[in-house]
Amino acid sequence: MYDMSTRERALALVAQGRSLNSVSKETGISRAALRSWGQRLEPLGRSRSAPCPRCDGTPRPPEDPAAYSYLLGLYLGDGCISRFRGGTYFLRIACADAWPGLIDRCADAVRAARPADKVFRVQRQGCQDVTCYSNHWPCLFPQHGPGKKHDRAIVLAPWQREIVDAHPWDFLRGLIHSDGCRITNWTTRTIGGRPKRYEYPRYFFTNLSGDITRLFTSTLDAVGVAWKRAGSRNISIARKEAVALLDLHVGPKH
Repeated sequence: MYDMSTRERALALVAQGRSLNSVSKETGISRAALRSWGQRLEPLGRSRSAPCPRCDGTPRPPEDPAAYSYLLGLYLGDGCISRFRGGTYFLRIACADAWPGLIDRCADAVRAARPADKVFRVQRQGCQDVTCYSNHWPCLFPQHGPGKKHDRAIVLAPWQREIVDAHPWDFLRGLIHSDGCRITNWTTRTIGGRPKRYEYPRYFFTNLSGDITRLFTSTLDAVGVAWKRAGSRNISIARKEAVALLDLHVGPKH
């Protein structure tokens, strides 16, 4: 009998779009087993089910709302939820290899959302997919739906809005860690007849979804961070005091 880790990693390869035949050849696992796991991930006689805070008789927020707020930002930026061939759902968040600290933090946030379900990482070219299987991801992220996020409306549920209002910096951190960056700009000024170079830090955020961008800017407004548009898709935070706030509460990727 294959253990849960082996099953999850094999399904993660299939989730990348690979055929059952190619995954079977690479892992030595039969195609019949892969098909079966797509409908029942847990080995027979073993239950990994855990209560979902949104499915209980009295729905409640996740146990760690700050971690959820961060994960929500990551999901809206670089995450997606898919269903494996008629079976369970899996959350996948793409994290660049250049930021190992971000990958660890993402995995911790996913684990906090579904502590009874295993979180694992799948290496791809230049990035890792932080992945976790659970039937309850659509409960935790009602923004899930067909097509790309920027092609459909993205609106927070009232309970999500309460979490973001209570933990705005975590939400901003998730959005910036997914679709943002901290860079150093420079400019020159003429002083005493000679050009002098000046450097200054700046944060950028870019997302194709107008709804997600508005969630970002409205949260910036709520915490008193000045911003401006830099083109049709970019949000720039460049004022010294605004950058200082983001450095204090968000920080660059690492």
